[in-house]
Amino acid sequence: MTNTPEFDSPDDKRGKGFPWLRKHLWIPLTIAGVTIGVRAVSGDFDSAWATVTCLILGVISAATLLSKWLRKTVTARRWLSSVTGMILIVVLLLSFRIDTFSGSLWPRFEPRWLTPHDESLNALSPTGETIALSRTTAVDFPQFLGPLRDNSVSHVRLHPDWNANPPRRLWKRPVGAGWGGFAAVNGYAVTMEQRGPTELVVCYDIETGKPHWSHAEETRHASLMGGIGPRSTPTIDQGQVFTLGATGLLLCLDGATGKPIWKFDLLAHYGISPAEESAAIAWGRSGSPLVTNDLVIIPAGGSRQKRVSLIALNRNTGQVVWEGGNSQVSYASPSLATLAGVPQILIVNESTVTAHAPTSGKLLWSHPWEGGSSSNASVSQAFAASETTVLLSKGYGIGAELLQLKLDDNQRIQVRSLWASSRVLKTKFTNACLYEGYAYGLSDGVLECVEISSGRRAWKRGRFGHGQLLRVGTLLLVQAESGEIFLLEANPQRFQQLGSIPALAGQTWNNLCLYENRLLARNAREATCYALTNEP
Repeated sequence: MTNTPEFDSPDDKRGKGFPWLRKHLWIPLTIAGVTIGVRAVSGDFDSAWATVTCLILGVISAATLLSKWLRKTVTARRWLSSVTGMILIVVLLLSFRIDTFSGSLWPRFEPRWLTPHDESLNALSPTGETIALSRTTAVDFPQFLGPLRDNSVSHVRLHPDWNANPPRRLWKRPVGAGWGGFAAVNGYAVTMEQRGPTELVVCYDIETGKPHWSHAEETRHASLMGGIGPRSTPTIDQGQVFTLGATGLLLCLDGATGKPIWKFDLLAHYGISPAEESAAIAWGRSGSPLVTNDLVIIPAGGSRQKRVSLIALNRNTGQVVWEGGNSQVSYASPSLATLAGVPQILIVNESTVTAHAPTSGKLLWSHPWEGGSSSNASVSQAFAASETTVLLSKGYGIGAELLQLKLDDNQRIQVRSLWASSRVLKTKFTNACLYEGYAYGLSDGVLECVEISSGRRAWKRGRFGHGQLLRVGTLLLVQAESGEIFLLEANPQRFQQLGSIPALAGQTWNNLCLYENRLLARNAREATCYALTNEP
């Protein structure tokens, strides 16, 4: 039998082995090398800039290869089919919208035909039962970051072995959008959420997840970079619930029923238009109210003509008692501390850290802290690290700084920096946990342990993303940005992971809440509660 030789057509030769791709392979390889280099050095900078650089380089590479391929392959005969293919690709791309961005600026898409989550939820059906938020217990978690607002719980001892004693899920339910956490008192948990045009404060039963009451305000905050809904955590005190919405509405609610006692509109008080507010504070108000004595204290802000760092209102009437400072607000919350023997309110502002007298708002000291509330924003708290020191931390490549406070001969507080490092504790959306001379934090998404006195890193391991931490005794609960929750040792000698649970699905920036051994977690779509095992 005679074998008939096979011949490649000109078209086959042109495409066989993709010689055009081999010829231009240097383009994606060069860009890939640059990308790897950018990611490698991004540890000293904000990883978000590395993400942006990678995305830009990826688009350039794809566009370059596509243009060269089109010039090589598109002929007059194939012009129509090629254009048709390009149109289909464009239509496919336009069928999706950016839902949000991760903490490292990776975009997350969803189909345009889907109704946004917060607009698709069923209406709440509260029980309407009168509940007792005025009754307190030793295991309450009544405010942002815990009983002392220091990101720790000391009265609970959890069992460290989650393999032998796995957490048990009590419930999981959809919730409205928002990045705030839960505050929990006497078996009830209160949080804020956005459902369509309505910003709500909702009180849930910790054991069942059923809503007991809700209060609604017709207001909405949304931004592409920051997402939708309120950002702050309620404060429960003496049977009252205090909340600050993303658009600047401060509420005092009756904790038994959710009915309003008084309201205070920050924008109206300072004569700020929504456009001015958005330009100055792009991602919404997120300061959680601080209640001390008969005062409710929140970051104020204001217009360019009049800026106020903090404003204090009478907790019973909502009347203004004092104003202190003249800095624009950040996304941090005020906290109480006694430093150098002087009681004071610490607040991280847009580009400073200041302290104020609790009774008058008088400025006690100020220290520069780089930031812009519509750019490289400050989110992390200032923590008292000892009786005379304050630890600052921040993302965006800034890192951490330790301040020392000392009274001079005139009894005025003097501040000096003991150390500053852009390489440690780059806590972008999160807060550090301080324990026995060490700080634990998600430094640009990686868990890190740092000696407070020196700024020396003990270890850095575990990529959890821009999530949250909560110290419980000698343990750390780590809420990963992906929704998982991990249990680790708070041990400067080693990184030791003890267990994990798939608590939530999707992007999670919200703080954790621990009421006794009930762990409450949520994100912008769902909330859950786990029963943890206490140490015997």
